[in-house]
Amino acid sequence: MAANVYASATDGGSGGDSAQTRSGTGVRTAGSTIDCPDVGSKLTSVPEQARGEVDKELALLDEQIAKAYQRLSESAQQVRQDSGFADSAIMNPLKDKRAATLERIAIAIDRVGDRPEGLDALAACTVRDSGNQAPAQGEGQGADGDQQPGQEQEQDGQEQGDGQGQGGQGSNGGQAGNGPVAADFAPITSVQPNAGTPPQGTQASRGSFVTDCGVNENGLFNSDNIIAAPGVTNGAHHFHDYIGNQANNAFASDQDLANAETSCVDKGDKSSYYWPVLRLQNGSQEQDANSPGGGIEGNAGEIVTPKQVTLTFVGNPRDKVTAMPRLLRIITGDAKSFVNGPANANASWSCTGFEDRQLKDKYPLCPQGSDVVRTFKFQSCWDGRNIDSANHRTHVAFTDAAGNCPSGFRPIPQLVQRIVYDVDAPSLEDGGRTTPLFAVDSFPEQLHKPVTDHGDFINVFDEDLMRDMADCINDGRKCGAGAGAEPGDKPEEEPQEQPTKAPEEPTKTPEAPQEQPTRTPDAPQDGNAGGKPGDTGDVDGGKGDGDGGKGEAAEPPATNKPAPEPEQPEQGGSPTAAPRTDGPEVFATPTPEGGTANAGEQGGSKDDAGEDTDGLGQSQAVGTATSAAPTPSLPSRTEPQAVGSGGLADTGAQLWPAAAGAVLVIAGFVVLRRVRRG
Repeated sequence: MAANVYASATDGGSGGDSAQTRSGTGVRTAGSTIDCPDVGSKLTSVPEQARGEVDKELALLDEQIAKAYQRLSESAQQVRQDSGFADSAIMNPLKDKRAATLERIAIAIDRVGDRPEGLDALAACTVRDSGNQAPAQGEGQGADGDQQPGQEQEQDGQEQGDGQGQGGQGSNGGQAGNGPVAADFAPITSVQPNAGTPPQGTQASRGSFVTDCGVNENGLFNSDNIIAAPGVTNGAHHFHDYIGNQANNAFASDQDLANAETSCVDKGDKSSYYWPVLRLQNGSQEQDANSPGGGIEGNAGEIVTPKQVTLTFVGNPRDKVTAMPRLLRIITGDAKSFVNGPANANASWSCTGFEDRQLKDKYPLCPQGSDVVRTFKFQSCWDGRNIDSANHRTHVAFTDAAGNCPSGFRPIPQLVQRIVYDVDAPSLEDGGRTTPLFAVDSFPEQLHKPVTDHGDFINVFDEDLMRDMADCINDGRKCGAGAGAEPGDKPEEEPQEQPTKAPEEPTKTPEAPQEQPTRTPDAPQDGNAGGKPGDTGDVDGGKGDGDGGKGEAAEPPATNKPAPEPEQPEQGGSPTAAPRTDGPEVFATPTPEGGTANAGEQGGSKDDAGEDTDGLGQSQAVGTATSAAPTPSLPSRTEPQAVGSGGLADTGAQLWPAAAGAVLVIAGFVVLRRVRRG
């Protein structure tokens, strides 16, 4: 009896649900995700007259996948009990929905051009293991006894979980139950230096232009994507930070962007810069906790405002640059790379003081005194004709390893975007309860994998200012509102101030993320905290006023920091060869799950019948009001989230059966003793 009561108290749920079916935000934990062919990347040629209709149908495909993933994750118990449940109740209806949407895309294109071939073959999707389950007891061990992250094991058909919805190793992790997990993190000290640039030729454009647009202290967020899903509310299915242009939402016209206010210091820069927000999985309830794009789709937790954002435009190592055309749109990285594959992935994660080491498929665990850094190096070659393309990619390109643009493309200033966050390395051993996990927002089925990180840019520079930028870069000068503190400028004394690995700090390989060291008080504290553009002064590596934390007035930011002293050997993190140099030349340690990804961020519209009996794909988005309102005041963003936060109330609710069982056992012994005495 005691054993049964204990089991019921520790299985992580009630009513027979396992820990893998708890989250508290609508998206529940599960061991699988949904993998669908990326239709948008296949449509490289769409007539302009059909572009609007096609974009809305592509957004509907994303909405259908999001709803199917939610149904799959909520149906974990039925899937375990009936192997055919997923196909009959979820995947087959999804295929039918996609087939109808693909047919409408083909018809729209056929009206004004050549009907695309082979779209019907893209209707079917598959259920694939997420790689987020915990191994069963005694299983999932390597030959040396270390647990292998990403291995999916079950014990008696019951997935093991922590039941707290807080990102433990035994669940899909994260506050909303769909990531991140411990295997998504790796210590930056385990990565070998791997960031480099091609040598500059005699015709290189060596200058730089820095624009200062703040850190989104205005709190401008929405879950739209005007590039990938124009005219569709919640086209991204996750929240974005916006800096620069203050009118960016799904319904903004080119004229709206031109007339908008800007957060940039130089008012001639009304460009839009945006990226998925970073969140702490700490149980906080944000403004979007019960909204599409937010908690409803698995994006939960406290939104972290960047400590610093540096926007630098640099030249080409082989040739002079030409000015960007006005309203040029660029998406870098792939929002769906976990299931799409890494072909278009361009995520780069590092830590201040270690930026010669870049991770693309792991979040970094930074030593104390060092901040988390996201870096985006955008495409820097333009086809000379188009400001956008049907798949939002083919009109721009990366240089090759030597810095040359593809045939027919010309160099343009390359945007290098560096975002710094003051967040602590999470406590992986307890699933982030002591120090919370962090992750970027993502499409729900992408499970908040770091490889899905991406950035977006729309050029709304004043044309004269853009020409001045090109001239500055070609002349080898440093210009712009933040030119005094652009990435790459380092004081001579900086190498002595870099965080170095403490001899006593254990260096763990990414193969055992649950054993990764967390920050300790005696860890190095002299790292580059990264000052705001224009800040000068000594690097104190401190937090606060230079008293040993991460200082606000640190040295100018830098994208490629010198490595710490090499006398201590590194472990893990072997880099792979870089096929291109604009951004994806930096690679991370290989992921155990072999993660892949999807591109583009889109929302949905109603189907022909206007019905959605199976819950897959009836859009509530098209034609509704924009979501680009400023965020409410800060107090509303930190309201405690009662469900799924792993608090005392949740713990007590799970342990009371064990306490009741203990009382019953004691009472039984008392009765037995009295009977014997009688």
